[in-house]
Parts: sequence; structure tokens; C-alpha cells
Amino acid sequence: MTTTYVLDGALIHTLDDFWRVVGEAVNGPGGYFGKNLDAFNDCLRGGFGTPEDGSFTLEWHDHRRSRQALGHEETARVLEDRLRRCHPTHRERVAQDLAAARGGRGPTVFDWLVEIIEHQRPGGLVLR
Repeated sequence: MTTTYVLDGALIHTLDDFWRVVGEAVNGPGGYFGKNLDAFNDCLRGGFGTPEDGSFTLEWHDHRRSRQALGHEETARVLEDRLRRCHPTHRERVAQDLAAARGGRGPTVFDWLVEIIEHQRPGGLVLR
């Protein structure tokens, strides 16, 4: 039997909102399920509130609203923060990604999250 965790996309306006919504969907109020892309990737493997064997599905309701909220504007905001904190050897690449996001091009935060989910949970994402 597969466990399903429902994400309410109407509550997701920023990447920080996503961390909160997914954490609460999996682990209840105040729950944790990653607060950065690497931690989220790790959490999707199982454990951290989900079945250890990884038999779970994420069902993302109102995903169209989330796709819009986590679009290029939010991507640029996240990349601006990343540029301030990243190692000097990564600055050129992050700056290029930021310029693309500001121009409405390239993958978005929504795309990053979906890619991670689909990589770790093949068939484990339902967009509604």
C-alpha cells in the first residue's frame, strides 16, 4: 500500500512556502522535509516521516498556481540569494542562471522541484 501526501498548491507562493507545505504534509504542523534542494532530495529517498521503503506518492493539488508562483520571478529571488552565498567558483554559473531567470528563460524553482521528485520518486508525483 502506497502512502499519499497531499501538497496544497494554493498555499505555495515562495520556495520557503513549499518547504513548509511539504514538511507539514509529511510530518504534521511544523514538520520538516528538507529546507534546501539537497536535503529535499535526500528526504525523498524514504524516512524523515515517510515509509522507509520509499513507498509513497506526492499529490500536488493546484499545481498550476504553484507553477506560476514558483516561476521565473521566484527563481530570480532564490538565485540572487544563492549568488550572495555561493563559492566563488560557482558565481559565474549562478550569475548566468540569474540573468536567464530575470529574462524569463530557463528552468524555474517549480521545474527544479519536479525534476528532483521525478528523479527520486519515479511515478511518485501526481499533479492535480
